[in-house]
Amino acid sequence: MSLDCFKAYDVRGRVPDQLNEDIARRIGRAYADVIQPGSVVAGHDIRLTSESIKMALIEGLREQGVSVQDIGLCGTEEIYFATAHLGVGGGIAVTASHNPKDYNGMKFVREGAKPISGDSGLLDIRALAEGNAFTPAAQAGALSEVSTQSAYVAHLLSYVDVAALEPLRIVCTAGNGGAGRIVDALAPYLPFEFIRVHHEPDGHFPNGVPNPLLVENRAVTADRVVAEQADLGIAWDGDFDRCFFFDSAGHFIEGYYIVGLLADAFLSGSEPQRIVHDPRLTWNTQDIARAGGGEPVLSKTGHAFIKERMREVDAIYGGEMSAHHYFRDFSYCDSGMIPWLLIAGLVSRTGQSLGELVAAREAAFPCSGEINREVADPAVLLQAVETRYAGGALALEKLDGLGIDFEDWRFNLRMSNTEPVVRLNVESRGNYDLMSEKTAELLAMIDG
Repeated sequence: MSLDCFKAYDVRGRVPDQLNEDIARRIGRAYADVIQPGSVVAGHDIRLTSESIKMALIEGLREQGVSVQDIGLCGTEEIYFATAHLGVGGGIAVTASHNPKDYNGMKFVREGAKPISGDSGLLDIRALAEGNAFTPAAQAGALSEVSTQSAYVAHLLSYVDVAALEPLRIVCTAGNGGAGRIVDALAPYLPFEFIRVHHEPDGHFPNGVPNPLLVENRAVTADRVVAEQADLGIAWDGDFDRCFFFDSAGHFIEGYYIVGLLADAFLSGSEPQRIVHDPRLTWNTQDIARAGGGEPVLSKTGHAFIKERMREVDAIYGGEMSAHHYFRDFSYCDSGMIPWLLIAGLVSRTGQSLGELVAAREAAFPCSGEINREVADPAVLLQAVETRYAGGALALEKLDGLGIDFEDWRFNLRMSNTEPVVRLNVESRGNYDLMSEKTAELLAMIDG
């Protein structure tokens, strides 16, 4: 039986045909045999099927002799935190993040919250689960319920000087996902006034699946920021490992510029720091890192690659323009809670609004944002684009798709791993019209 729910970094599938309790139990047994964790942390998101799938997963783990500490309802980053905090051999979050409501999935880590991907054990777990031939352990693993929320909240608060925070008005949109309960846990320690939107967890997703990366999902936050005259807005996806920002005018801030702001937040110390970033849009992050005495380090896109690169170079922070932000002190993992605390700290410390903080960077390095196009043959297209543009290039790299730099503008064009789509990003040095012109030029070639 082929298990199509296994993807490059995790498990995601439609319930019940691609993922169900039987498959979850098999995945638990396979994870136990491949990773040999001894003990693991497990938890589930707010989807209606998540708890039953988690309990089947736990059954499989225990059958193979693995002890399980169940932290209950949680976000993915709480599994990352608990795995490291409790010193266990692995962690599994049952979640499908921003996928449609009839989907579910799992995200896996091993000891120290290190990622498990196709290159580091996930394919072996899939093969064993598909084979479904297991020998039960002589003794079943134990099961206990634990809470790490107070320690997690304390860790989040360690990233800001609470006494120096201003009483900001913040619109927070949880999208009926899991972020609201952590906002509520943090609120007593912070001077902010939270304006809560779609706050209560609800796996029916009465207001649509939480995915603020979709343009049509942003208005609910943007409009509320303007109506409430708030200082900023924040929106999360379902398992809140990504957060998205709106300035006081309700304008959505491209994730690229948030990477630069967060990099800058870690560059004020006496020690030079390394900042890891993806290759889609680069110049702003590189400029900020170097100006702050740091070193920008390029990594292939994707959480497993970013985390591995950060560990290699001991980077203090890593960021992707897709709103994944990674922190050395958070076991090199991504968090959707740490970024907004840091941004609120920057606004408080500088006396500038979020819009003012990014305006200069948007002007210095205007960008297209990521533009997706369906094409018949992405590989043929990339070769044609390379042939057309490589001759006059100052630099050409193929770490992740095709990246070509010229003196005043650059672009990255990459293929999707899962569908016949290419993703285009263009930026320039302080010339919005040039960026727009070159974006249109490339899109004409792609569409043609």
